[in-house]
Amino acid sequence: MSEQVAASASAITTVSAASGPTPGSRPHSGRAYCLRPSFQHRFRSSTVKECIHSILREELASVQYNPEEIPQLTKSLSETIRNNLKDKGFHRYKIVVQVVIGEQRGEGVNMAARCFWDADTDNYAHDVFMNDSLFCVVVAFGCFFY
Repeated sequence: MSEQVAASASAITTVSAASGPTPGSRPHSGRAYCLRPSFQHRFRSSTVKECIHSILREELASVQYNPEEIPQLTKSLSETIRNNLKDKGFHRYKIVVQVVIGEQRGEGVNMAARCFWDADTDNYAHDVFMNDSLFCVVVAFGCFFY
């Protein structure tokens, strides 16, 4: 009877020893490194545009252009938009928000941006807000961290 207990104890020891790394193999930490974001965590421009649009309507609906207040307004808008986008769950994304506010004088404005990115994972969204006094252009870029 004692031989059976010893045999089963050595079998357990053998099984637990075999589950460890073998000589010459790399240990597995249990964590997998993801090269692409999961579907629910992708930077979707439609979701981002809705977020930007709602913030601009809420913050700029009754604002009149005042050159002394615009620098602080652009900073607070960009921080608000960036923080709201972070709360949307875009994990491992670097979020860059650019806000341009100008006086409405009937003149045209052209904006351009160039980026070097991975078209499979990175994206952007933009929105424009205008009232009688000012215009505001917001662009949000989402770049995935590998």
